[in-house]
Amino acid sequence: MNYIDYIIIVVYLLAFIGIGFFFKENNNSKDYFLGGQSMGWFPLSLSTMATQLSAISFISAPAFVGLKEGGGLQWLTYEFGVPLAMAFLLIAIIPTLYNSGIVSVYEYLEKRFDASSRLLISFVFQISRSVATGVMVYTMALILQATVGIEFWISVLLIGVITMIYSFQGGMKAVIWGDVIQMCILFFGIIVCLVYGISELGGFENFLTHVDKDRLTAVDFSKWGFNNADKNDEFGFWPMVIGGFFLYASYYGTDQTQSQRLLSAKGMPTIKKLLLANGLLRFPITLTYCVMGLVLGTLLLQDVGFQELMESVYQSNIGSLEGKKADLMVPVFIIKYLPNGIIGILIVAIMSAAMSSLSSTVNSLSAVSLEDFIKRFKPNMTDKQYVMNSRLLSVFWGVVCLFFAFFAGSIEGTVIEVINKISSIFYGPILAAFILAILTKKTHALGANIGIVAGVAFNMYLWLYVPEIFWFWWNAIGCLVTIVVAYGVSLLIKREANQGLPVTFYKGGKKEVAVLLGFFVLIVVVAYSVHSFFA
Repeated sequence: MNYIDYIIIVVYLLAFIGIGFFFKENNNSKDYFLGGQSMGWFPLSLSTMATQLSAISFISAPAFVGLKEGGGLQWLTYEFGVPLAMAFLLIAIIPTLYNSGIVSVYEYLEKRFDASSRLLISFVFQISRSVATGVMVYTMALILQATVGIEFWISVLLIGVITMIYSFQGGMKAVIWGDVIQMCILFFGIIVCLVYGISELGGFENFLTHVDKDRLTAVDFSKWGFNNADKNDEFGFWPMVIGGFFLYASYYGTDQTQSQRLLSAKGMPTIKKLLLANGLLRFPITLTYCVMGLVLGTLLLQDVGFQELMESVYQSNIGSLEGKKADLMVPVFIIKYLPNGIIGILIVAIMSAAMSSLSSTVNSLSAVSLEDFIKRFKPNMTDKQYVMNSRLLSVFWGVVCLFFAFFAGSIEGTVIEVINKISSIFYGPILAAFILAILTKKTHALGANIGIVAGVAFNMYLWLYVPEIFWFWWNAIGCLVTIVVAYGVSLLIKREANQGLPVTFYKGGKKEVAVLLGFFVLIVVVAYSVHSFFA
């Protein structure tokens, strides 16, 4: 790196402070947390994808595809459940949540059941999301330190403090428009790495000649995920489609970081376009960075200098990067092969990956803390007090996430996998709670709470005692167990069920649902055929 790269980084960080100042006018809760419900589908779509296209997508996913043992294009199967989940949410879940006028998505559970369901799920969300985001910031800061020499603590503070400043000032509008910029930078970074990688290989034909053919299989119908004790039964078609449907329906519909964007839309027509865009655009983006991973992995095997530099960086930081050697592939490629100026932009892309996730987390955590907990004890806050408390909470949660980033330390290597499994333990039962709340009339609060506990407990049992079942299945199993138990208890124990708010089904999305279902078939065919194309 030289002065050009550092100038680019400084200008980028100052620009984001300016974004916060530009959107500093926030007069009430809907302004600060929902952007005044004035956001269009395009910025909301890019913001949603920026949160998804995080450090994992830019750094770890290409490394998995191109380098890690057991990796390859099977990463594409993560996308199979997305269009199906978008279709389900558009018709059955989101219209009711949007029309309920809530800020925290968990508020709906209290309106339909009682406060205990809302507070429990909200608390779990706050703890798990802050830890996961802290670990992500930690990992990115570590990689920046190892590859470009920016001290770990400086990286953490730069990412954290700048994000807190523009989130503090601008609220949801600043977060969304910041994500739009970060999404564009990230995708630009992926394209640049892909183009330069193919150029260094001597062209696309040479890439096809040397690519590892074992990494080209994306779809495997023979793996069911029920014999996974040795992790050789992962990424099968059925667990990734069925488990993925429940995971993404829960993530996009009931996770505050994503549902808050849906609640920020102008109206249901905007949400319709937003969900359609998410269902259609994620796969092409994922395919692009997967191909980038194949290209860089192939280049690494062909270029001894690339191997030596990556090994040198790893050995110099083995205490902190142990077990993460493959994750160095993209950042080492950037500093070895790209010209100054472009290096600065792509370092900004890595920082963008961390900042987009952190800003979304901070805003969402402050929203649920204020709506689910503080307003319970201070229901008569003025709009001015509300906005000030919102801003203070955004700082608080930013500090909490940075705390986890500084102290992730040696446990980080196992935390990523643990967090993914913990999410899958809860995602299914949480989705079930909303399905029961919106789509059933007889389920009462006691039944719902018992069902949620049963679903979570059963998933924990699978984790501890049935390692043969692939964790992606937990999303589906936990949801179904929760629904069966909750509805059964509600039928056996007679109690009056609170009907909550009116249920709304969106009847204007039939065309979009048909498109999403057709697109699901298309991406399965494309993923299945990709082996033949590259081979």
